[in-house]
Amino acid sequence: MRTFLLYVLIIYCFTFGILGREVGGIPYGTLIEGFIFIIWIVVLITTPKDYWKSINNELILLLLIWLIISLVEVVNPGASLMGWLMEIRSAAIYPLMIASLGFLIFRENKHLDTFIVIILVFSSLAAINGIKQLYLGPSRGEQQFLDSGGAITHVLWGRLRVFSFYSDAGQFGASQAHIGLVALILAFGPFKKWKRMLLFACSMLNLYGMLISGTRGALFALVIGGFLAILLSKKFKVLILGGICAFAFLFFLKYTHIGNGNYQIYRLRSALNPEDASLNVRFNTQMMLREYMSSRPFGGGLGVIGANGTQYNSSQYLSTVQPDSYFVKIWAMYGIFGLTIWLSIMVYILGKCCGITWNLKDESTRIKMIALTSGFAGILFCSYGNEVINTMPSSIIVYLSWVFVFIAPKLEDAQKSTLFT
Repeated sequence: MRTFLLYVLIIYCFTFGILGREVGGIPYGTLIEGFIFIIWIVVLITTPKDYWKSINNELILLLLIWLIISLVEVVNPGASLMGWLMEIRSAAIYPLMIASLGFLIFRENKHLDTFIVIILVFSSLAAINGIKQLYLGPSRGEQQFLDSGGAITHVLWGRLRVFSFYSDAGQFGASQAHIGLVALILAFGPFKKWKRMLLFACSMLNLYGMLISGTRGALFALVIGGFLAILLSKKFKVLILGGICAFAFLFFLKYTHIGNGNYQIYRLRSALNPEDASLNVRFNTQMMLREYMSSRPFGGGLGVIGANGTQYNSSQYLSTVQPDSYFVKIWAMYGIFGLTIWLSIMVYILGKCCGITWNLKDESTRIKMIALTSGFAGILFCSYGNEVINTMPSSIIVYLSWVFVFIAPKLEDAQKSTLFT
């Protein structure tokens, strides 16, 4: 029952956006807490006593430390109580609560394989809906979203930046790159030929979804995640061939004009232009913040910037700043003190995941962990340009990916599932 409920939560995190647009009437985003609460009740009632040892690990400890820091931020006079309450949910509560549930519930290879199938299927459905959105037009709810202000950032020079089920095109593009990369890595695994072909087709579909989103920063999820996957493969030939392909692709984008007639390729190419106006706006924002934040080592408080800043702290200067980057948002809310701790936690988790993956012997388990670890690296890097790692569905995928990598040594010796054979 608890496993099924966690699967439902993952699916819901993919689809609550479209429910809000097409059905409306209730705050679908806040129902995530309802799902988490229900699952925790079931877990408290049904989990065997010896299972609780699984949450005694450094990942949960680090996430608990981050939650404590976030709780202490309530005394920061810069932000309102309501802004703090709304922001702490995605900033610190979700990571700890979801990762803990993952350790308590997921213990078998069939759980890992079902998780991978769910994220591949629903990300592919999002890509198909995005293609429909681009070529057949938005649905009623999607058009209403555009008409109520969404068009300002999602219709550029008459061209739609596809957002599909998701909150915005930035999240859609980054998530599509993330899952496209995961599927591509899995396509090189020791699986049946027809399954590898299906994984490759899934990857191409998701990468096309990334392209039509117009999210230029998603390109770096592929570059960083792909490079890490090549390193973790420990195969010299793959390293050389993959490096050549990556450099050839970047050379094509940077130093040629081939494909500029296609708007999506032209926009993706602009990600490598250091003089791009959008990129320079972000740099200028960071320069302005540097002086303001120099006297606020502990930040302006949770919920003082971004959507919650606009709604709950409109009298504060930081509420007028568009963070774009999640790194910048952490810096503004927690100060340089909090940003340093958050980055240290993320880098430690990434390093730990790489170390675990590197030492795995079973080829099937290792390729899955390479995919999940590389996907996390890509999303983390993407978060420098957009709010991604704190937004569903990318956040729940990342949190549960951590769990599976951390328990991978046990999965390596456990009974294999038939989904990926």
